[in-house]
Amino acid sequence: MADFENCVSCSSSPLELFERVTAQGEKVRSLKAGKASTDEIDAAVKLLLSLKVNYKTATGQDYKAGSPPVDFSPISNNGPTTIQDEDFVDPWTVQTSNAKGVDYDKLIVRFGSSKIDKELINRIERITGKTPHHFLRRGIFFSHRDMNQILDAYENKKPFYLYTGRGPSSEAMHVGHLIPFIFTKWLQEVFNVPLVIQLTDDEKYLWKDLTIQKACEYAIENAKDIIACGFDINKTFIFSDLDYLGMSSGFYKNVVKIQKHVTFNQVKGIFGFTDSDCIGKISFPAIQAAPSFSSSFPQIFKDKKDIQCLIPCAIDQDPYFRMTRDVAPRIGYLKPALLHSIFFPALQGAQTKMSASDPNSSIFLTDTPKQIKTKINKHAFSGGKDTIEEHRKYGGNCEVDVSYMYLTFFVEDDDKLEKMKQVRNQLKDHYYLSFHGEGPSYNQDLLFQPPHGRYPWYNAISSLSKGFSILVQPCE
Repeated sequence: MADFENCVSCSSSPLELFERVTAQGEKVRSLKAGKASTDEIDAAVKLLLSLKVNYKTATGQDYKAGSPPVDFSPISNNGPTTIQDEDFVDPWTVQTSNAKGVDYDKLIVRFGSSKIDKELINRIERITGKTPHHFLRRGIFFSHRDMNQILDAYENKKPFYLYTGRGPSSEAMHVGHLIPFIFTKWLQEVFNVPLVIQLTDDEKYLWKDLTIQKACEYAIENAKDIIACGFDINKTFIFSDLDYLGMSSGFYKNVVKIQKHVTFNQVKGIFGFTDSDCIGKISFPAIQAAPSFSSSFPQIFKDKKDIQCLIPCAIDQDPYFRMTRDVAPRIGYLKPALLHSIFFPALQGAQTKMSASDPNSSIFLTDTPKQIKTKINKHAFSGGKDTIEEHRKYGGNCEVDVSYMYLTFFVEDDDKLEKMKQVRNQLKDHYYLSFHGEGPSYNQDLLFQPPHGRYPWYNAISSLSKGFSILVQPCE
């Protein structure tokens, strides 16, 4: 047991250790209140003391109930969590004072994940025989949890599946929302595995000023954009929480298991819930966690419980899955593996991510080329110098130029991107005016066209009926 606990402390983040101590303390109190046997209580207390020692070893701090480690302050519902004085990240808010964006190396340390290094990328290339996606080559997906376990499974011909999702808060998705889906499509093609896509319309109803009808309508519209990315229709299952939760006993059973084994104190510490939050918010993390377990989809995996899950997502979603990974062994399941992406910057700069709630910061998939051109020219931050003379002397700065940042996401050819970077940095005379003033000029390369267009809804339903279902029904 001691060796196991020491191993756990080595592989866990400070926050995971804190949550484990908290959970064990709750268990000890429950055993005492229930008048359990002396041996059972003593064993639980012994484990609690061992966990506290591991926590202090890892953090240099004594465990204090309700006070997570300094580097893992609770996420406030009224504001983001501090990484450093200038960086804020939580599942709802991203903010930094640095024009280059969030310091992702420090975020890796803070969250306790692992950097996607050259060795891991080379291993992916070696065992798949495919050139690594440019998101991997350029560090757009930069962090992971247990990706080597997934590669081990693949080499040993053991199955795994992909899980990603979308919270439908607007009628159309913006280009930033596409990033995990573009990468997930590549993963599905390379590894030839099933994929489940969760539409959290229930979450948006709970957090936003939306009716259930509107949340359902947004889910349908967002599903069209997702389908247009071109996933394998025979290996893809898209579902709405508001529909699927009521018709899948396997899914709901897992939700209840998670709810039983995660305390309110834990979710309050992770997500910053307060006494004024509705109980729906408090229970929602269990719903986002449930697709991480294959038994939530008996129609796909035939009630198998030992199929591991790989989750590509933006790094701000990691708190949900730290909780999921913590609870998984306690309910008899494998921990999901994760691949984390950086944030897609807003038009005004990398200090925050693109948001559907601010149309001036976003490029939507339904925007026309004319609308995109206007947004780029009017709102996109270029980091240009104050005068043309300074610009001519010092050149541009691609590290803060938003339009160039977008090109790193959507221009696949490395040589072409490098030439664009050189032009941006050197700025010959005929580029001065396009960089000086309100923003960089519109560039056709910024346009992203989904590979299969946007399917008519009836065609999507017809196609998907041959493979996995899509459980998003028109609202009545």
